[in-house]
Amino acid sequence: MSDRPRVVVTGLGLVTALGIGRAENWANAIAGRSGAAQISTFDTSDNATTIACQVRDFDPTDFMDRRSARRMDRFAQFAVAAARLAVADAGLEITDAMRPRAGAIVGSGIGGLDTFVEQTLIAHERGPDRVSPLFIPMVIANMAGAQVSMELGLKGPLSCISTACASGNHALGDATEVIRRGQADVMLAGGTESSITRTGIAAFNSMRALSTRNDDPATASRPFDAGRDGFVMGEAGAILVLESLDHALARGATPICEVLGYGMTGDAHHLTEPDPTSEAPAAAIAMALEDAGLAPDQVDYVNAHATSTPVGDKGEVRTLRLALGDAVAARTPVSSTKSMHGHCLGAAGGVEGALTALVIAEGVIPPTINLHDLDPECEGVDHVANQAREADVRVALSSAFGFGGHNAIVVLGRLEER
Repeated sequence: MSDRPRVVVTGLGLVTALGIGRAENWANAIAGRSGAAQISTFDTSDNATTIACQVRDFDPTDFMDRRSARRMDRFAQFAVAAARLAVADAGLEITDAMRPRAGAIVGSGIGGLDTFVEQTLIAHERGPDRVSPLFIPMVIANMAGAQVSMELGLKGPLSCISTACASGNHALGDATEVIRRGQADVMLAGGTESSITRTGIAAFNSMRALSTRNDDPATASRPFDAGRDGFVMGEAGAILVLESLDHALARGATPICEVLGYGMTGDAHHLTEPDPTSEAPAAAIAMALEDAGLAPDQVDYVNAHATSTPVGDKGEVRTLRLALGDAVAARTPVSSTKSMHGHCLGAAGGVEGALTALVIAEGVIPPTINLHDLDPECEGVDHVANQAREADVRVALSSAFGFGGHNAIVVLGRLEER
């Protein structure tokens, strides 16, 4: 561990239902504000769910020219916007000399769903010769990272992770490994998703995964609460600037935090249900802590994946108790920021990684809002409920679990001499 390059976070770019940019997202997160509202982009009259955490007041031409924007699905627009915000936040100038050593790994669970449906309908209703030549380049999930690379001129390692709701965390972890291997000095990493569409909502409704608390959107996402009835879908783009510590210090950057560890495992259990034993996700936490050279009792905070589903939330508490031990888990602060920005699917790890970095930098833990009646099966950790809490957080976990049994854990920590 001592011989490999240390990796730090130097910039954050966020486009979410809580706002656009680092400052607006952080202010709303620590204030405990919900980004949920009635869906405004399509007629929801025949949908079981009519609410979501949409990104509002987003104009892609604030971040790219109009021609480029028209050649991207919304999920890729979010990624480019978040990347530009992150680079600006890092005070990073991407020079010609830097380009071969700067890359991007951007995760997306679904890709261009809206474009896919639109062009499929055109093919069936108007004929195959009316399908856009941009259909495939706008739909495929790797185009978020590709567009970031092209728009910012990044010629280093470039990839896409698509592991459902674990995509963003896998992107952060894999980008960290690229720098550790010495193959890049700078990596833009995170996730993006835009699936709040008629088809997207219908598909998750058919699985009975979404909340139907349509009469009160702001209270619909309620992780760990006994009254939770499903998640509120969110959309987002979230990119973190990762750099080798030497590179960051050489250009005079002030790191936000350090990426200390990364772990991933597979449940080998079910298409959508989590591992009922919690052994595989707990093993991912153990792997990440071992990678970081840390013990369970050194964890000061967990940004939980907890989406507000009946099965998932209690499974995550069980995972934390198994991984950390009951005594440590009972005193470890835990919150789910999905209660505010919704479940952003493949972008979730990026959003939550960015907020976790800010917890370390700012010394404040955002709450799990709408947690008023704790499910007895979710007892066993220190829930930060309804109000933000000041805390000295030196080490934090950000967890992500995806359909198919994908478990990904990232350990972030305060930059210290060692």
